[in-house]
Amino acid sequence: MMAKLGILVAVTVFLETVSAASLGVVYTEGGMVEGENIRLGFRRHMDVFRGIPFADIPGRFEKPKRHPGWDGVLKATEYRKRCLQLNLIMTDTRGSEDCLYLNIWVPHGRSVSTNLPVMVWIYGGGYLLGGSMGANFLDNYLYSGQEVADRGNVIVVTLGYRLGTLGFLSTGDASLPGNYGLWDQQAAIAWVHRNIRSFGGDPDNTTIFGESAGGASVSFQTLTPHNKGLFKRAISQSGNAFCPWAVIKNPRKIAEEVALKVNCPTDDRMAACLKMTDPVLLTMAGTLKLGSSPDAPIVDNLILSAVIDGDFLPDEPYNLFHNAAEIDYLAGVNDMDGHFFSALDIPSINSQLVDTSIDDVKRLLATYTKEKGKAGSDEAFSTYTSTWGTNPSREIIKKTVVEIGTDYIFLVPTQTALYLHAANATTGRTYSYLFSEPNRMGGIALPYPSWMGADHADDLQYMFGKPFTTPLAYWPRHRDVSGYMIAYWTNFARTGDPNKGELRVPVTWPRFTTTGHQYLEINSKMNKSYIRQKMRVRYVHFWTNALPNLPTVISD
Repeated sequence: MMAKLGILVAVTVFLETVSAASLGVVYTEGGMVEGENIRLGFRRHMDVFRGIPFADIPGRFEKPKRHPGWDGVLKATEYRKRCLQLNLIMTDTRGSEDCLYLNIWVPHGRSVSTNLPVMVWIYGGGYLLGGSMGANFLDNYLYSGQEVADRGNVIVVTLGYRLGTLGFLSTGDASLPGNYGLWDQQAAIAWVHRNIRSFGGDPDNTTIFGESAGGASVSFQTLTPHNKGLFKRAISQSGNAFCPWAVIKNPRKIAEEVALKVNCPTDDRMAACLKMTDPVLLTMAGTLKLGSSPDAPIVDNLILSAVIDGDFLPDEPYNLFHNAAEIDYLAGVNDMDGHFFSALDIPSINSQLVDTSIDDVKRLLATYTKEKGKAGSDEAFSTYTSTWGTNPSREIIKKTVVEIGTDYIFLVPTQTALYLHAANATTGRTYSYLFSEPNRMGGIALPYPSWMGADHADDLQYMFGKPFTTPLAYWPRHRDVSGYMIAYWTNFARTGDPNKGELRVPVTWPRFTTTGHQYLEINSKMNKSYIRQKMRVRYVHFWTNALPNLPTVISD
């Protein structure tokens, strides 16, 4: 009996293997590609394509061009190099100028998939660092689309784009207009629209999503006039076009600083000289100034990003929302998104032993409100200390520093973007969230105090399903919050409504409107009481209304 059972199992496995659903060789505009087919479970397979070129090797400070194509079958089984960038400690470079590639995950059931929703991921990293595959630990890449694609039954695409000096340097005129990294993203989105049907995707149901600089990129891609009809929905996580680091106000000044570092003139010969300069030297010249303080916060050092170039961004972002009127938009922040930045500016917030001085709080606020002079910093200080009482605890002062950073760098800009999207939308729907699953290291390891909420980028591990991929590294509650995020995000990609799709959600997420300002707080404990309204309304009002109405004393 057991022998017969063994034979039956062997035959079943054999039949499933030989009939495994797979796209096989796929025909694209550049030529034929073949990925890797992996087995996920009974009658569940996935095709993974790594390193498909979506554009040619880019010319220095030029827009991307279509790839000339290839002969034979391209084996798309290895990730390609990241775009040339600084290493984490900014002492050297890594990556290559030959970096405009994308990766695709296509799930299959009994038969080969057709007409699936498509989700295109744009990574963050301050426009200085990052790659389409994300950080790697024991061959487990952060931005692997496998869990999202499998659980949500969607196609996931991740892409590369130029960074740092090579991606974002601009002279502020036609000689070096800038935004090359944004053009790379746009080229990848357009490639997906033209080719994804061959991979079983629906080109008319694409969602772009990204985090931090990737979230800001998503926001810019919705606002540019160059993407009409290329995607239907967008998700910005902890970043959008209104973040104080998202648009460079004086690109010429930065270009001249870079030129001097690489021994180029700063007159009308500057652009030609920069184009001839070694790309590694150019990349090193875009180094971030580390060692910040409340008087020179790290966010002010993020100097390479988008510019109003009259082409990709023909106007200031707030004047471009008509381009996003038909796009469904979902955006939010982590409740302590500013911690990563505030801790660099005021390291004492992470110390159990060292108090954070009230003077540090005042200095940070004075920097963030410097255009309004003393009146601005006084108003800011009274707004943020109104609940302190006469003798605030050291924890309250430290938490206030994080709140200031979170509000200024992420939360208020996100509420602004959501409001403008809802106000200008025709058919586009708007959704707002606050992610508040506490940091897993809170109170366990430095630099995380016991009161830590969700730090910048804490949402990524849950969004990409790491609690399922590496279950021993997480608790069951982490799998809960990961499941919730994947359900909301993939439902939204499928239908434009995070509540409707193939996956059940724990709470019905209401739409954000210009009058209701409703949002969903996302964490492992969520229930109906986590539907909230008017996120940090007092502080949003301060930054968007009270402060701008004060007279300006310093102009850029």
